[in-house]
Amino acid sequence: MMADAWEDARALFGASVRAVLEAWPALQIAVENGFGGVHSQEKAEWLGRAVVEYFIRNANLELDEVEDFLGELMTNEFDTVVEDGSLPQVSQQLQTMFHHFQKGDGAALREMAFYITQRKCRVTATALRTARETDEDEDGADSVEEMEVTAMNDGAATDGVCPQLEPSDPDSQTIKEEDIVEDGWTIVRRKK
Repeated sequence: MMADAWEDARALFGASVRAVLEAWPALQIAVENGFGGVHSQEKAEWLGRAVVEYFIRNANLELDEVEDFLGELMTNEFDTVVEDGSLPQVSQQLQTMFHHFQKGDGAALREMAFYITQRKCRVTATALRTARETDEDEDGADSVEEMEVTAMNDGAATDGVCPQLEPSDPDSQTIKEEDIVEDGWTIVRRKK
C-alpha cells in the first residue's frame, strides 16, 4: 500500500510540474513557433517528465541548479535562450512543489497547481518588420527578425506581459531602426 501512495504522490507532483511548464510563456512560445523542430510538443511533454526525474534523483537542489537545468534544456531542446526573467520564478515554483511532494502535502500541491493554471496566460509571438527591413528585403539583403509578444489572460489582452511575470524595462528591449546597419548586423549599446 505504501508504494501505491508514493506513486499517487509522484503522479500528483508530475501533474503539478506540467501545470507550471504549461503556464511558462517562454516554453509556450518555443512550442507554438516550433523552435524545437517538428516535435516541439513532444519535447515539451518530455521536458515535464525530465524535470520530475531531475527532482526525484536530486533531493537537495539549490535554486540556481534548477535554473541552470531548465535553461540548459531550453537551449538544447528548443534553441531558446530565456532572457525574460522567468527562469528564477519557474524554478522557485518547481522547487516549492517538490518540497510539498517530499512532505507528502498533496493538498498544497493541488492548490498550487490550481492557482498556476488559473493565472496561466496565453502568449503569442509574431514577427515584425520595420520600414527599413522591408526596403532591404526588396534589395535582396538579409533581414533582422524581431518578435512581438502578446499575452492573453482569460481571453483579454494584457500589456504584453503576463501578470505573473516581472515587467522588464521596455527601453532595454528596444532595437532602434538606426541601430540596424547596412549589412544586417544590429548594434547593441549598453545602457548608461
